[in-house]
Amino acid sequence: MGLISFGAFTLLVAIIAWWSTRRTDESTSDGYFLGGRSLTAPVIAGSLLLTNLSTEQIVGMNGVSFRDGIPIMAYEVVAAIAMVFTAFVLLPKYLKSGITTIPQFLENRYGRSTKTIVSLLFLLGYAISMLPTVLYSGALAINTMFDIPEALDMDPESALWVTVWSIGVLGSIYAIFGGLKAVAVSDSINAVGLIIGGLLIPIFGLMKIGDGNVLDGLNKLTTALPEKFDIIGGPDSDVPFWTLFTGMIIVNFYYWGTNQAIIQRALGAKNLREGQKGLLLAAVIKIMGPFIVVLPGIIAFYIFNGDIANADEAYPMVVKAVLPLAFMGFFAAVLFGAILSSFNSALNSSVTLFGLDFYKEYINKDASETQVVKAGKMFGVVLAATSMILAPLLYGVQGGIFTYLQELNGTHSVPILAIILVGIFSKRVSGKAANIAIIFSAVTYLITLYVIKPDISFLHLMGILFVLTVIIMIVVSHFVPRKTDYIQEYSKQVDITNWKYLKPVGYSIVAVVVSLYIFLS
Repeated sequence: MGLISFGAFTLLVAIIAWWSTRRTDESTSDGYFLGGRSLTAPVIAGSLLLTNLSTEQIVGMNGVSFRDGIPIMAYEVVAAIAMVFTAFVLLPKYLKSGITTIPQFLENRYGRSTKTIVSLLFLLGYAISMLPTVLYSGALAINTMFDIPEALDMDPESALWVTVWSIGVLGSIYAIFGGLKAVAVSDSINAVGLIIGGLLIPIFGLMKIGDGNVLDGLNKLTTALPEKFDIIGGPDSDVPFWTLFTGMIIVNFYYWGTNQAIIQRALGAKNLREGQKGLLLAAVIKIMGPFIVVLPGIIAFYIFNGDIANADEAYPMVVKAVLPLAFMGFFAAVLFGAILSSFNSALNSSVTLFGLDFYKEYINKDASETQVVKAGKMFGVVLAATSMILAPLLYGVQGGIFTYLQELNGTHSVPILAIILVGIFSKRVSGKAANIAIIFSAVTYLITLYVIKPDISFLHLMGILFVLTVIIMIVVSHFVPRKTDYIQEYSKQVDITNWKYLKPVGYSIVAVVVSLYIFLS
């Protein structure tokens, strides 16, 4: 029964994605990379959520909550504020320029060398951190939930290689040969399934704890483990409270406002209104995220008495313990879709960056649209194979997969967010200042985090470095300013009229997030 429901749901998603994209001309850059600039709010919201809400989030964050409790929910709820900021400030700027990639925006603002450095940072980030962690966490979840090592008569690490390569090959075919619209449409369907399936886990978990009653289960859980529900978090917490005002803001504003794999969905909007509505709809749903990515980890701690050696296995173990067999096939299909979604999205963005920012720029300047797309696809195959080799090496990584991912991402998130924000709010900061700041930030972060190893949260380190990066840009530009003020031109690719309910909806979302912290303090 489980296998039938898994196959049926997976096939349904593939058929709908094919049907929705059959008339999109994917031989052109806009068609392949941006879905023909035709994406509407529900599709954008669904794709944003599922690109983000994959196994590295579900497995990784529940692993952290198993150890540390609810402070980790900051990554979810602060994201809503970041999406509001993107809808208000960043997306109008991006769509006005008519860009396909974030580095193209930076080329317009700073020059070609800045674009190249940032494109390289994105590609390194996807290759070393995002793609391998998605594959690893997905394979770990499937192997644990369905006893794959036992079925294949292999040890856990060897079975991980088999599952990683199976997911990687399927995901590569989908992303490389389907284009953004195929990825976005399948994301939207899987997003609905993932939200439904994801909410079932804490519901069934609380029912198990409360002998069939959800509220009794929640009462038992909060009474037995009050320390897990302290949102402020102590000094040894993965997310100490004051990091909300340093690195947590940077992580979220970078991720939701400047990360190519995420913002590419909004760049494909048919107009600014649809892009803003999509971002705000995703922000509303994101506030409910802790029910899916935090609560199951605490439930796992209660059910297993904290006795799980590898915290990253907490989520798949609790799924296996509480989910009725009738739902297993559907949930496996949804989880499989989530794995493919994040993998596809990062891979599709990498293909976009290489095709437009490297191949067209440096290798074949006279390349036709078809040649650019073909070159991007070939690069995607190489990148996918690299990530499939790296993923199994993360087995048993110290501190958990989610923390590993966030730490490593600081290398590029700090400088990229800094140069984009300064570039938007300043007309005189120069390209040379941006380039120096990027290199300073990336090198200093890596040396400080992995060589000096200071006794502070990496999130605080990101906050300090962000301020220093901005100061360096301002100081260098004082001595080497732009020759003329930067003036952004309107490309007229899409209508950039604001959504009429942008302000009341945006302000309401921010108020809800603040109220949530006050309530749980």
